[in-house]
Amino acid sequence: MEQRMAEIAERLYRAEQERTVIAPITEDLPEMSMETAYGIQMLNVEKKVGGGDRIVGHKIGLTSKPMQRQLGVGEPDFGHLFSSMRYTSGHPVDHPLIQPKVEPELAFLLKEDLPGPGVDVQDVLRATSHVVPAIEVIDSRIADWKIRLADTIADNASSGCFVLGEVGTDVHAANLTTTGAVLMVNGEVVQTGAAAAVMGHPAAAVAWLANKLSSLGTTLKAGHVVLSGAVTAAVPVRPGDHILLNFGKLGRVEFTLRSP
Repeated sequence: MEQRMAEIAERLYRAEQERTVIAPITEDLPEMSMETAYGIQMLNVEKKVGGGDRIVGHKIGLTSKPMQRQLGVGEPDFGHLFSSMRYTSGHPVDHPLIQPKVEPELAFLLKEDLPGPGVDVQDVLRATSHVVPAIEVIDSRIADWKIRLADTIADNASSGCFVLGEVGTDVHAANLTTTGAVLMVNGEVVQTGAAAAVMGHPAAAVAWLANKLSSLGTTLKAGHVVLSGAVTAAVPVRPGDHILLNFGKLGRVEFTLRSP
């Protein structure tokens, strides 16, 4: 199995580098476990770190009911965020992407380590420096997004890149569950939602991640970014599109997607 995992990881890595797609992994391994899928993900995480990239946080996927319905799954997953994936609001995004979609999210910036197990919402809020609105640009190396849970986990939770707002908000200065989000593409409203769509409270998703990582022997770190999960279904985009997320009192984030 180790050799098979290495072969799959290499296929995913090469597809990302060459901006090509591959057939779903689960077509060959329909019973692939989550543990095996995370093992494949970690092989490419280690490869990227070995190549000079730096882990700057994590993303949580499949936390909202719309996303779970869209992808036909019933539980969250997570992936790793790298410094090469990070962009700032107002700057063009020219990341190499294949079949991108955008998701409106809240990003938690941690001021303390957050070791599990037993982490709850209040622990997350105490460990958070501030939150900012974020747009995650998800992507898939699996052809036509024909993914099952194991496919997306192995593919670093279908990550592409992410764009952070520039102004942070203290977690106690706004209601993180009722604050509404409006996502626009080229001036047209394409999705609306509220942060409560993420497991009832976006900090609950961060708590889930802290506890999940604990079971895998790792910890959320001070200074890291955690993308807490999409508050709406994902929206396909293409080069030339202008994307704007207005998160009410929590601020806004925008960018134009460009070809690399």
